[in-house]
Amino acid sequence: MELLALAALIWLDIHIGLAGTAARRKLVGRFGENEFRGGYSAVSLVSMVLLVAAYQHAPVLPLWVPPHWLQYLAILAMLPASILLVAAVMGPNPTAVNQQGALGQPARGIQRITRHPMLCAFAIWASVHLLMNGDWASLIFFGAFAATAMAGMPSIDRKLAERDPENWRRLSATTSIVPGLAILEGRNRFVPEEIPNQVIAFGAGLWALLIIAHRIVIGVSVWPH
Repeated sequence: MELLALAALIWLDIHIGLAGTAARRKLVGRFGENEFRGGYSAVSLVSMVLLVAAYQHAPVLPLWVPPHWLQYLAILAMLPASILLVAAVMGPNPTAVNQQGALGQPARGIQRITRHPMLCAFAIWASVHLLMNGDWASLIFFGAFAATAMAGMPSIDRKLAERDPENWRRLSATTSIVPGLAILEGRNRFVPEEIPNQVIAFGAGLWALLIIAHRIVIGVSVWPH
């Protein structure tokens, strides 16, 4: 368990303590943006391998027993998470790496719902697994991923605001981090026809694949017993 906690701290320090901070700017200024991204990706990969390995060998120390009905809710929650992930990959995403050119475009499609579809997808995934496992190791493991995703959204926003203040003001005025919040506040509206049918189909397909593969790969069925 100590190794898992240490691996989680390393992961969080890399993704929250370094990304979007003055230390990152200093490293970019010294080595260059591309060199920093390459080194950052390599270190992130090593820390993820360490985190996964530590989780696999951690003891199971229960904290709570998830209620039966929560299993159905968890399965349903992964459907929008899958659609958000596919939409982030298939469409323009101004908050993604190397897609800052889309920042000046009006919010359309999934951006009307959230300007961080990929990180929202990971936050839902991590939160669902944290709640459904209910043990110390899962709290540390999935909690690290959830914290990274949630902290990453405002961090990216700050970088975009610094890089392109005018276009950022336009984007932030009509979008939100929390899915659907800008629509509920009347700053945007939901236009379902702007989300391609392929995104919905691939998202639903990914959701079904994850359900089927979970038992094969992880060894645990997601369906309530």
